Amino acid sequence: MVQWHWDLHKRKPTGGKRRPYRKKRRYERGGDPVYTILGERKLKEKRARGGNVKYALMADLYANVTDPEKKVSRKVKILRVVANPANKDLERRGVITRGTVIETELGRAVVTSRPGQDGVINAVLVK
Repeated sequence: MVQWHWDLHKRKPTGGKRRPYRKKRRYERGGDPVYTILGERKLKEKRARGGNVKYALMADLYANVTDPEKKVSRKVKILRVVANPANKDLERRGVITRGTVIETELGRAVVTSRPGQDGVINAVLVK
């Protein structure tokens, strides 16, 4: 289901009602959320405004993990999704979003990128 990002239905700063003076426009429309899961790498190309292209990551097995102490980044395999503080249901389904704690070959890491919008999983090791 498409989400609309318009504010014509909201109240004014004074608290008064604001009545929409026009209908919804296509450029105010958002996309459906992309839930990244563990699996063979799968990217989805989305057409963006101006004919540009955005990439949504549907599934991936690897993450770019940074060790803050050594200041080194490596591409490592994701073993499992440990926790997703954004939503318990996403945690149960194994969905990777920003803030998700994942178990990697180097240890536990927190995802810092937005895979559904960036097309890549970046993470930072947690001690």
